[in-house]
Amino acid sequence: MAQTSSTIPGAAVRDTASGVFFMAFFGTLWAYTGVMGLHGWGVPLLLVAVVIIGIALFFGGVLLIRASRELKNQVSKADLKRGKSRRFWFNIIFAAEGLAIVITITVCNATRHSELIPLIIAIIVGVHFLPLAHLFQVRLYYFTGTLLCLLAIITLLFVPEKVTLGEYQINAFMSVVGFGSALILWGTGLAIFLLGKRLLGVVQNKQTDSLNQR
Repeated sequence: MAQTSSTIPGAAVRDTASGVFFMAFFGTLWAYTGVMGLHGWGVPLLLVAVVIIGIALFFGGVLLIRASRELKNQVSKADLKRGKSRRFWFNIIFAAEGLAIVITITVCNATRHSELIPLIIAIIVGVHFLPLAHLFQVRLYYFTGTLLCLLAIITLLFVPEKVTLGEYQINAFMSVVGFGSALILWGTGLAIFLLGKRLLGVVQNKQTDSLNQR
């Protein structure tokens, strides 16, 4: 996930790249959920578009990783300790999110309310961003998490479960939440990528200034 520590430029950029990878992968999964909800309408063009966007964002993360190799890493013991603590709590939060999703799917299927699964999962994913925002000191995640929760709630309140378009009966819950969540995560990934680029620019300018002063 992304964090923007200025004391360890190379590691900070790599952390930013990992955030881009995360958003690219899960954004694409949500978009695929949206495509599934269309039950054939707009396929395969939409599916191709989804894959292209996911790959493009993933490639952005790769560019950040490659650029970070040229930066120095000055990692203190305190930095290493903070890094281990972040990884520990990230794993705890991620595991709790996964457990909540499994429980949601089990309960919704058992009570015959499977139509609520994508809505509740979107809320779970949104809530999990809130502690991550504090953990990685990325305020953007508060915005991301809030948007995901609002998307699910607004969909439940104002969007019909199913919509008929010609010969296609669309699962509106899946499509609206799927594509909406994808756009939110992809948008977050793009913002993180631009943050990484700015961080690279700042570090590279400092290195250039340092060389010119010699």
